[in-house]
Amino acid sequence: MALADLHTKIDLQNSSQLSYVSTRLSYNHRISLRPLPQPHNSRICCSVTSKEVQAPVTVNTEEPKKKPDCYGIFCLTYDLMAGEETKSWKKLINIAISGAAGMISNHLLFKLASGEVFGPDQPIALKLLGSERSFEALEGVAMELEDSLFPLLREVSIGIDAYEVFQDADWALLIGAKPRGPGMERADLLDINGQIFAEQGKALNAVASRNVKVIVVGNPCNTNALICLKNAPDIPAKNFHALTRLDENRAKCQLALKAGVFYDKVSNVTIWGNHSTTQVPDFLNAKINGIPVKEVIKDTKWLEEEFTEMVQKRGGVLIKKWGRSSAASTAVSVVDAIRSLVTPTPEGDWISSGVYTAGNPYGIAEDIVFSMPCRSKGDGDYELVKDVIIDDYLRSRIKMTEAELLAEKRCVAHLTGEGIAVCDLPGDTMLPGEM
Repeated sequence: MALADLHTKIDLQNSSQLSYVSTRLSYNHRISLRPLPQPHNSRICCSVTSKEVQAPVTVNTEEPKKKPDCYGIFCLTYDLMAGEETKSWKKLINIAISGAAGMISNHLLFKLASGEVFGPDQPIALKLLGSERSFEALEGVAMELEDSLFPLLREVSIGIDAYEVFQDADWALLIGAKPRGPGMERADLLDINGQIFAEQGKALNAVASRNVKVIVVGNPCNTNALICLKNAPDIPAKNFHALTRLDENRAKCQLALKAGVFYDKVSNVTIWGNHSTTQVPDFLNAKINGIPVKEVIKDTKWLEEEFTEMVQKRGGVLIKKWGRSSAASTAVSVVDAIRSLVTPTPEGDWISSGVYTAGNPYGIAEDIVFSMPCRSKGDGDYELVKDVIIDDYLRSRIKMTEAELLAEKRCVAHLTGEGIAVCDLPGDTMLPGEM
């Protein structure tokens, strides 16, 4: 039976038992997608291999658990064991994304759904969080995912309530944040976005998986990640990351250009500290073809000044050229960050991530989120790299970005449960893309 005929199997007098009757079934058939009341829990079941749709509606009289609305074809369920192809698939994982109607997500979601991130045998569910203002755009995103026919994308749900969308999330990619408006003080932005991430931390703590991995992209991401983890005390602080992978990728590119090699020859690059213009791209420990960078690029002045500034201000240059911030390369760096946690780090190499500093071996202040070198066994966890060199130059730069993060922490004390906020920010070092 064709899906277009599905409605003939449903008693429309009892259609209030369904969260959605159906969705866009073909280019010539459309049934309204508006949600109906949900007094009961019910689902339509079909096989992924059968052409016949079995539509007896089973009704559970118990009050269903609140959840975000499923979308369209993703409201249909299926037997993952029905086809030979799915027999070897892993257990489905739930990925929650905030800011899901934005430009970064527009690039990222399709990479996730294609299997590029978690692999060709890993089915996923995408749980998309937006706002009242962006809800129609969320529906448009879901429609595009629907039309793309990704075999691994088994569920899509959309909503505006983090407590619903984050339910059972295994990964939370927190992209949505308020951009900095004209005349807005940095302290004001810290407070506004801090409130968003405090609430999302509480939601994760209440409903997400106890081992959820959280990557904070919305800026200022280090302090937003700190706020989020402080509001999620039941989730290990080690599970929270602030995205600095794009900065690492930019540093690798500039070193490769200077050395005249392709960027896959560059390794062991660390971004230390804050995702701001105080960040420290580390050339001291970096290598090109396995050789220390300082032995390949002997222009110390270029390394300390021009290289460092190019990495710190790359986003601003891109905005001037492109007219908008770096959405596509940010999405790629999110993919890189996830893959670096779910695949083993190559022997002798490491990656950069903004992580919680408790117990760090570098003498960096405790209780902040600071970008540092990490290695992973591919199990979603990581360990800090101990075999790094920190000379006087690198130490002095690390201290500057550390001071900034400590000042940001004091500025959001009211959001981390540490008393009254005191804002004594040392300067305006926010990245151009945040403005």
